[in-house]
Amino acid sequence: MERTVVQCADGHVFSTASFPMQQADRLGPGRLVRCPRCARLRSAVPVQVEKR
Repeated sequence: MERTVVQCADGHVFSTASFPMQQADRLGPGRLVRCPRCARLRSAVPVQVEKR
């Protein structure tokens, strides 16, 4: 399963296996995801990761 690196509204960066409606461009990039650092539902956006 592909993992997506995201950043929540509080600035925490983490990876998630499920990023709902990842291909739905008309809804914008943000999704509600439970952040593992603050344990709350937060708006999260995908982060561009450098590949070496």
